[in-house]
Amino acid sequence: MVLVATRSGTASPRFSSDEERWAAVVRRDRRADGVLYFSVRTTGVYCRPSCTARPARRENVRFHATCEEAERAGFRPCKRCRPNEAAPAEQRAAAVAKACRLIETADETPSLDALAESAGMSRFYFHRVFRAITGVTPKAYAAAHRAERVREELPRSHTVTEAIYGAGFNSSGRFYATSSQVLGMTPTSFRTGGRGASIRFAVGECSLGSILVAATDKGVCAILLGDDPDALVRDLQDRFPRAKLIGGDADFEHLVAKAVGLVEAPALGLDLPLHVRGTAFQQRVWQALREIPAGSTATYTEIAGRIGSPRSVRAVGQACASNAIAVAIPCHRVVRSDGSLSGYRWGLERKRALLDREAPPG
Repeated sequence: MVLVATRSGTASPRFSSDEERWAAVVRRDRRADGVLYFSVRTTGVYCRPSCTARPARRENVRFHATCEEAERAGFRPCKRCRPNEAAPAEQRAAAVAKACRLIETADETPSLDALAESAGMSRFYFHRVFRAITGVTPKAYAAAHRAERVREELPRSHTVTEAIYGAGFNSSGRFYATSSQVLGMTPTSFRTGGRGASIRFAVGECSLGSILVAATDKGVCAILLGDDPDALVRDLQDRFPRAKLIGGDADFEHLVAKAVGLVEAPALGLDLPLHVRGTAFQQRVWQALREIPAGSTATYTEIAGRIGSPRSVRAVGQACASNAIAVAIPCHRVVRSDGSLSGYRWGLERKRALLDREAPPG
């Protein structure tokens, strides 16, 4: 079996010999579905490799590249695995994609019953499938989409109210109740690119290089690591180009000192409020990261399982990469399935150093 690269960058099998094709049929390998089909001379049907029907004898089996090829040879599609139709996984993915489009285009968020009906599934089964594929519930997906629409509408709307209703909120009160969590500041401040929002910050030095600590009145909103102090400040400025950035005073220097102490001894933790902004899925991932004990690691697959989205391994990795609060939200404790270190926003050497500092003695 030869492995070839897919668009996603992962390795996908290419079944280049009849021995490999037969082995895929014997083990009902779903990776071979859509790549090859097999027909059974004694029954006159053809199947996908993952078909659950009773195995045929090898001498009665032929392989085909397409459904059309099998049908030209005189075989009809199996009624159990329906090889001439989309695979069940593809059907579920298509149904969820359709539901996402319904959520995104509706003036008001469709009910769970309406979404399930459009997908041709029961309410319970649709909810489970949607969460498995997207990593969030339909309700959380709708909330995240509306929040994104608000972010898009605020800068171009004449008033905040106009933006709120234009984004699909049928009550301004419902939006204002969660606006700080969604936007990280008041809607008016966000609408002006952070104008009027005060973000205190200071840059210091630690054993891993430069460190920038920033905070709103709600808590720490960024801990950035790097080699160039000016680059860290520009990163903060790019996030809120019109916010009022205030250099930290003596009291704020104590906060920076605590952050430096966290870098030097990550196991101590940071006993300070955090002001975390992100999607519903990112919030769940980041919370799971904070529950990894110092001195321990978890794989991306394990984190996906802990948040109830076992198929969202890649999305977990993206959430880790989006984390802007180094060490306090310990994405450095997430490793590959084989225990090796993967990408880290602030560099693999810093990730290795942090893990070494947390490792138990001996």
